[in-house]
Amino acid sequence: MARRVTLSIGVVVAVSISVLGCGGKQHDSSKVNRRPAKQDSPPAQQADGTADLMGVDLRGSSAPGFTLKDLHGKNVSLADYKGRVVLVNFWATYCGPCKLEMPWLEQLQRQYQNDGLVILGIDQDEGLTEKNIETAAKHVGVSYPILMSEPGVSKAYGGVDYLPETFYVDRKGKVLLQTAGAPTKEQIEANIRQTLAAGA
Repeated sequence: MARRVTLSIGVVVAVSISVLGCGGKQHDSSKVNRRPAKQDSPPAQQADGTADLMGVDLRGSSAPGFTLKDLHGKNVSLADYKGRVVLVNFWATYCGPCKLEMPWLEQLQRQYQNDGLVILGIDQDEGLTEKNIETAAKHVGVSYPILMSEPGVSKAYGGVDYLPETFYVDRKGKVLLQTAGAPTKEQIEANIRQTLAAGA
């Protein structure tokens, strides 16, 4: 039963992406064994309804800390950005909705970086090299830091059952908003502005 529901959601999302003209790699289960249904992202949800879709509701709680390596082997910690607004975005190269929203995130990073916005992408692929992931990120025009995930980080953020999943962390290190699926660019910007305004 659960597989049928997931497939139905996936079909709806696939049709939606097709209508929008957004193509992407098909899921290859030989390369990604963990949570193979991730490509079947649910429709974009507003923050108020997101907790029902995600593995954990972190809103109002301190964002789980992490130190992960970027694509060049440098350690990057969430704590490095204390006092700034951090958008933590879980994505994968096979995720069509992720690749749809990533250019928007890049534009918004540039637009709001002087206001204190930082975007960190946490890749959820398995079996791909850093070079493969870097190539995929560059293909969609991303220059913000891409970090290599570890199981403990995904678990701390509720298991990351859908992609993309995004957590908006305010200047005090608390999760203000969280979303599953790819919202519109306007929704993402509204969430960023709301998080920037919190505690300002």
